[in-house]
Amino acid sequence: KNGFKVTKEGDHVVLFSFDNQEDIDKILKAEPWSFDKHLMVLQRYDREIDVVDMDFNMVTFWVQVHDIPIRFRTKTIAEKICGAVGLVNTNTDASEVMGDGFVRVRVAIDVSQPLCRGRVISLENGKELWVSFKYERLSNLCYWCGSHTHDNRDCEMWIESEGTLPIET
Repeated sequence: KNGFKVTKEGDHVVLFSFDNQEDIDKILKAEPWSFDKHLMVLQRYDREIDVVDMDFNMVTFWVQVHDIPIRFRTKTIAEKICGAVGLVNTNTDASEVMGDGFVRVRVAIDVSQPLCRGRVISLENGKELWVSFKYERLSNLCYWCGSHTHDNRDCEMWIESEGTLPIET
């Protein structure tokens, strides 16, 4: 709504200065952001720390949890499951979490680490079950190693294997 200023602070680091606090909150709440299919890591600026010393590694995604038995498809259970993925935002509206056959949770994820594809959960009867994660609005990603910093063709793991890595089915 109001003005803002853009300043280049370093290699791949840009500072956006907004005139209105509400604008900042609105932009950060709408994560993840991308530019040219590459993930943009946004972080609130702390005036006590130099921008070049800040860690830009946390991004908030909607994570869909699939393959949960119907009776366990609740916001609370999905939040517990997603605790393995990152820092769960429990302040989401209950109307935003239910999908068609899945539950979605807002999670701050360390994008310097490979993405978690799912996890094994234990049911009351002792049975173990795999639940899978799908990430909404996911930008370029290397499917060999799970990194956001490059895509498949630039992956060191792929290059070193000389094309012998098996494709997962």
